Amino acid sequence: MKKAHSSMLIFLLWGLLFSHGAYQPNIVLILADDMGYSDLGCYGGEIKTPNLDRLAKNGIRYTQAYNTSKCWTTRISLLTGLYHHRSDRNFTNTALIGEILKPAGYRTWWSGKHHAGFNPYDRGFDHFFGFLGGAINFWNPGDRARKGEKEPGWRAVYTWAFDDQLIKPYTPDKDFFATDAITDWSIDWLDEKEKATDPFFLFLSYNAPHWPLHAHPEDIAKYDGIYDKGYEFIRKARYGRQLKMGLFDREVAPLSNPEHEEWKYLSDQEKEEEALRMQIHAAMVDRMDQNIGRLLQKLEELRKLENTLIIFLVDNGASHERPRKKVWDPEAEWGSVGSFEAIGQSWANAINSPFKKWKVQGMEGGICTPMIAHWPEGIKLPVNTISRSPCHLIDFVPTFMELAGEEAKYSSELPGLDGISLVPTFSGKKLIRTNPLFFQYGSWQAIRERQWKLVQRKQEPWQLYDLDQDRTETRDLAGEFSERVKNMKKSWDGWASEVGVK
Repeated sequence: MKKAHSSMLIFLLWGLLFSHGAYQPNIVLILADDMGYSDLGCYGGEIKTPNLDRLAKNGIRYTQAYNTSKCWTTRISLLTGLYHHRSDRNFTNTALIGEILKPAGYRTWWSGKHHAGFNPYDRGFDHFFGFLGGAINFWNPGDRARKGEKEPGWRAVYTWAFDDQLIKPYTPDKDFFATDAITDWSIDWLDEKEKATDPFFLFLSYNAPHWPLHAHPEDIAKYDGIYDKGYEFIRKARYGRQLKMGLFDREVAPLSNPEHEEWKYLSDQEKEEEALRMQIHAAMVDRMDQNIGRLLQKLEELRKLENTLIIFLVDNGASHERPRKKVWDPEAEWGSVGSFEAIGQSWANAINSPFKKWKVQGMEGGICTPMIAHWPEGIKLPVNTISRSPCHLIDFVPTFMELAGEEAKYSSELPGLDGISLVPTFSGKKLIRTNPLFFQYGSWQAIRERQWKLVQRKQEPWQLYDLDQDRTETRDLAGEFSERVKNMKKSWDGWASEVGVK
């Protein structure tokens, strides 16, 4: 009996400390760029991602996590807890997560891509090393060629920031590769001795595998021959693995209709080039996973892994883009510093298996992201747990605030947070959301209310899907449920008016 009372006392004391922020976890938020929904091994992919697979096995995989379908809008919602429409490209009228967590004693770091015009170092981050634009040359991000190289024809002349130092152009050492460097900087910060006992928040914002397709030769070589059978072969193989691992059920998530070219009609040269595009894309994801492994090893060495919440997700669906070639050297080997290639629509459709569409689209292939949460001391669930609770980028800041405790500050002068905390999912509970989830980017708009999703492109008719019965949006029910369409459209219109959607 005394032992039982003692255990209960310890449990209550732990809960009391946790609720007041005394048991604050470290937080590592990892964002990939333009990756396919099924690229990771733990989401059905053939790409070698053992480190993220390990996190998934010992954490939670989410099947209905949502982004905004676009790079810069995703970053606004992810880091502010607001729908991006309440702000602008420079995050005005918001508080950033760095500004919110610093009052709670967190050290705050951001490494990698920003995609806005201001320096995060001025907005609550102790360190920001990265670039303020949207896409760079992974090997040489400046606008000047290295000695002995041809003058570049493609230039992404973005400002880089190293804390308070702004550099334009940034011409690094010859052994620079963006994915590796972004991780190097993060690991260096973990070694800082000052305030080493304080919790930290690290935003690891990779630009991989965004175009241009650049990768280490040894990583590219790993995938020789893997993609020679084409788009539909890879798409169906991934779908089969997704069914086998329980991510989806064939009855409620049939593989959506293909939206890619017929492989058999491509010429031999076209097949070779298309396979190589995907081979380099896979190498970029592989290298990102290797670097995440380096970070995990460092956390283990510092004995911080157990009390670190690690969340991995992607900013939008796989990119369908095939930008106009702007090359330094038309004869450059693909994947090297002088090349400029992208995967294009057919591969984007394949690697978003089992969903429709891709980046900047309002269908599930544009707005649904793989998501992993790993936290040994805070997530006490069986291995390979899958959460099917719909969640959104707007939920991250409320989650981090709850974990940080009462000292995390959000100004009452700013718009109220749009999201809810994801903490209940860490104990296997469903999320209770009182408001629908809303989406709008470019020509697409959507609303999700419980299992119902209403979606529209431009002025085309609204489409209605029951995602509990049709996860891959194969049966439009708008004609059968006209009253539901009317009511959900009214809700979307009210939200659009409130947040200023034009």
